[in-house]
Amino acid sequence: MAADRRLYVGPSLRRLRRDLGLTQSDMAADLEISPSYVALLERNHRPLSAELLLRLARTYKIDMDALAGDASADDIARLQAVLKDPMFADIDLPSLEAADVTTNFPGVTEALLRLYTAYREEQLALADRGVAIDAGQPAGVDPSDPVAESRRFLEARRNSFPSLDDAAERLAQQVAQHDGLAGYFKARHGLRVRRLPPEVMVGSTRRLDRHRREVLLSDELDNASQTFQLALQLAYLELEDDVAAIAADGSFATESGERLTRRALSSYAAAALLMPYTAFARAVEARRYDLEALSRQFGASFEQVAHRLTTLQKPGQERVPFFFIRVDEAGNISKRLDGAGFPFARHGGGCPLWNVHQAFRTPRQVVTQWLELPDGQKFFSVARTVTAGGGGYGKVRVERAIALGCSAEHAGRLVYTDGHPQGPEHATPIGVTCRICHRTECTARSAPPIGRQILPDDIRRTSAPFGFSDN
Repeated sequence: MAADRRLYVGPSLRRLRRDLGLTQSDMAADLEISPSYVALLERNHRPLSAELLLRLARTYKIDMDALAGDASADDIARLQAVLKDPMFADIDLPSLEAADVTTNFPGVTEALLRLYTAYREEQLALADRGVAIDAGQPAGVDPSDPVAESRRFLEARRNSFPSLDDAAERLAQQVAQHDGLAGYFKARHGLRVRRLPPEVMVGSTRRLDRHRREVLLSDELDNASQTFQLALQLAYLELEDDVAAIAADGSFATESGERLTRRALSSYAAAALLMPYTAFARAVEARRYDLEALSRQFGASFEQVAHRLTTLQKPGQERVPFFFIRVDEAGNISKRLDGAGFPFARHGGGCPLWNVHQAFRTPRQVVTQWLELPDGQKFFSVARTVTAGGGGYGKVRVERAIALGCSAEHAGRLVYTDGHPQGPEHATPIGVTCRICHRTECTARSAPPIGRQILPDDIRRTSAPFGFSDN
């Protein structure tokens, strides 16, 4: 009978205690029980009685439904997402079994999730080492650098950090009760926001002056950038512990790699503060992923919105999975995020047939393209140029192009496919990078593929830059 159902809320109780900043001894004293009993409850070794549930609700002013409901829903969704990996395809794992494991063995679930994340990081590290060997570097050389370390950390987690989204969303609700970020800084931290000319900022875009109790911003920043910098400063002040907890799960060979990752996580938190997960996820569906419309709605830049779209993979509340890349006119990649399974080149340039490289011909205009990889995978890409710097006459401006893309199966949910002159059947054939692309007749090729024999002469060569042996 339902009335006889025992209530196990271990993960929720542990999460509540941590959110309140309490030790097990602190909670035990508040509830007038022993610390060992709190530990047993958190490990689901004891059910929660009705009397203790009421005592929890009264003591901490919480909603009983929230605690007594499906306490491990987030963990169940996380585990089910991991079990979708192709390496588990031959194992029959019904959703009900995953739910049972998560509810009854939360420690085992957390261990599995950590092991899978570590596995993903190691796979990415091996890919980097493989590229180095193919490029002729000694096998013992580890080509990883701080940027590569940080990218591996983000890619292994699909650039999605639900705990940081939740913390930022709670903070956004507090900010909403004041007169914006500036009002919150004044009320919560006693800090005044000031905008100063570049000669006073001495090259800085943002600075915290603790002595004068001021947050200083360069007046060369546009409105979206100023708002983002304020959100970033607030993330450093109030979400530092959340960022540190996530970064602690990484294995960094260099201190710079860890610092870059912490910086990326703080920027993630700032974006989550300006575009809270629940509201933003609802808006992207209503706007059908129209980046310019979303930019106006949330007061963010085109690039900030594109970047935020790659993070909407909270288990149970997923949206279209996207990949993201930012390049300059020379083809240098300054940002790369993958939540859609796009096989980015580990090193070197991308395919010149991808229109992200042609977006510079039509500045500030959205260009779209269907893409087909050599293995038959198809994607839809949205590209546009963005500008950094400037802010005054004679100031240096840097033009870059960004591309946001998703697999063909999700493309119909994007407004950009409406009235598109071509469909996926007319996708542009591209490669990951020339060194591993075996499209031998490609006229845009810049280098022969690894391991392919070149003909001793080029008599048979037509429009392609290389002639290859049939052997």
